Amino acid sequence: MSGMTLRNLHQRPRVLKLIKTGEGATWAVRLTRELIASGIDVHIYMPSGPRVPDYRDVGATVHIGLPDFSPTRPWQVPARIQSLREVVERVKPVALHSHFVSSTLLARLSFGRQGPMRIFQVPGPLHLEHTLPRMMDLRSATLQDRWIGGCTWTRDRYLAAGISASHVSLAWYGNDFDGIPGRLPPTGALQQLLNIEPTDRVIGMVAYAYAPKRWLGQTRGLKGHEDLIDAFDLVADQFPKTHLCIIGGAWAGADGYLKTLHEYAATRGKGRIHFAGTRHDVGTLYRDVAIAVHPSHSENLGGAAESQMIGVPTIATNIGGFPDIVEDGVTGWLVPAKSPQLLATALRSALSDPALAAERALRGQAVAFERLRTAFTAGQVLGAYQQFGII
Repeated sequence: MSGMTLRNLHQRPRVLKLIKTGEGATWAVRLTRELIASGIDVHIYMPSGPRVPDYRDVGATVHIGLPDFSPTRPWQVPARIQSLREVVERVKPVALHSHFVSSTLLARLSFGRQGPMRIFQVPGPLHLEHTLPRMMDLRSATLQDRWIGGCTWTRDRYLAAGISASHVSLAWYGNDFDGIPGRLPPTGALQQLLNIEPTDRVIGMVAYAYAPKRWLGQTRGLKGHEDLIDAFDLVADQFPKTHLCIIGGAWAGADGYLKTLHEYAATRGKGRIHFAGTRHDVGTLYRDVAIAVHPSHSENLGGAAESQMIGVPTIATNIGGFPDIVEDGVTGWLVPAKSPQLLATALRSALSDPALAAERALRGQAVAFERLRTAFTAGQVLGAYQQFGII
């Protein structure tokens, strides 16, 4: 569906996208750019922040407001409903397009069975994996609602819940990627950062530390940090010139949890587990990573999209969207989540045969280029718009 254009239509379909952050979500800016280039009149309803000029630069009309709410602050809901209704009255979109559960619920509360179509492009499967948030999504929906799964698992979960196939589509979240250059040569910057030998190999994990949510029954962090620490401990003796580097700081005040990870790692891995904190040069550091590991317990495509695009051998858990791009034995390694021993087995395989790892990484890079370019994934969204009858 990529390459679809609406330029010849007399009236451009108008879509109001609900973006709850004014800082992050660069993927939403890229998607907006491509939708506008294809002929969609995109309006954005979002909080003030440094991302606002980015949307305006790609041609979107921005309306400032707060298109979400916290369940712990119900008193905010009436004012936010009223604000959203006023924006919709001014913009008159054919559809509201949201990417967050709270924004989607606000739109449903605001219009019920009335108003424009509502499209929930689901960024990850987490809420569908737990009964209460899944029921909130499914039971608050009306015939006005549609869903775009961010991975095959998510799309299939809605179909299994009884949602009509005509109301569900699939679109991956894309990135800008201009070619398949192969693996760029290492720079040694990561080894220097960690103060280790230039020839030492580094297993890399790039993820923020999310504290366990006890109310969801989580005993370990969502990203699987502890599982990778345990797995590295199992292989450390066999590969004495190999280190584990965890890149990423604490997310949303999880500093205490990150501290416990540091303490836990200090008792394992023969002293060769390092924490690099939040970095803004991950693309460069990845050039020095021998193997990228994504041991998440719940995920969309996550960091596997980035490591495969860069051409880094990739190990991921067999959950969520990872299988959409990581095929075990072909483009990387897939292991069950929460299984440090099987994760250690995959690490041994990749570390013992660098040529095999490089071969799988090259195939993984080709898959990432084919499926995850923003122009292609925006084409999937346009295909969903066509399927839903708004273009």
